[in-house]
Amino acid sequence: MPDASLPDPSQPGAAQPSAPLADASLAGGELVLVPGRRQRLGDQLYGQILDHILSGRLPEGSRLPPEQELSGMFGVSRPVVRQALTRLNVDGLLRTRQGAGTYVLARPSERLGAFASSGDVPALMRCIEARLPLEAAAARLAAERRTPEQLDRIAAAHDAFANAAEAGGMTPDADYAFHGAVAAASGNEYFPALLHGLHGVLLRFMGVALGLTRTGSKERAAVVVQEHAQIVEAIRLGDAEMAGLAMQVHVGQARRRVMDRTQTP
Repeated sequence: MPDASLPDPSQPGAAQPSAPLADASLAGGELVLVPGRRQRLGDQLYGQILDHILSGRLPEGSRLPPEQELSGMFGVSRPVVRQALTRLNVDGLLRTRQGAGTYVLARPSERLGAFASSGDVPALMRCIEARLPLEAAAARLAAERRTPEQLDRIAAAHDAFANAAEAGGMTPDADYAFHGAVAAASGNEYFPALLHGLHGVLLRFMGVALGLTRTGSKERAAVVVQEHAQIVEAIRLGDAEMAGLAMQVHVGQARRRVMDRTQTP
């Protein structure tokens, strides 16, 4: 079936489809990736490989074609292919073994497609990569510097999020309010300002993560609330090291819950 997103092959610079590529290590015998729009080529390739992982055409343990063959199939340079594969490795979906090739390591939940398009996922994951050091540092400083009033605001934001989780209605705004309260308690105005700079993409990621949580098990929601509670307690105790670690674990686990269906279902 024709894909409306495919470029016109008659236009200069359009990616040309190639013949199907067989690989005995792939379930079903063949993998055919469809060239996409020439916009953020690395993200386009990432998204199309992710589609094949989600659909099961690239099951866990299967081997991808070599870089050079992927480059020819998509009509893109090897650096673009390498960029996409590197990001998929960083995000825990692929594992490259020296001298053996690149293999599928994990598969996200099938529900992911209900909350985000595959082409949006790489940008959301880059946002989380930026959040990790930023929010961990803010939490450490909050444990050292927070005022009683700021602690009350953090606790209130946590309680509001926990109550929403109990009712099955967690929202990105409630999640952002908690993280924003922690950043504001850092005693450094640049932390909330930097977090605000990520506001749009951060809300989109939270929408995906919480959407998967709302449609998952009660245990999954309880785990998220408990991670917030550990951050609050560390800040309450003034334990900077524990607060930073708790935030780092929370943000890292949020990424894993989105990208690996074997995490809390």
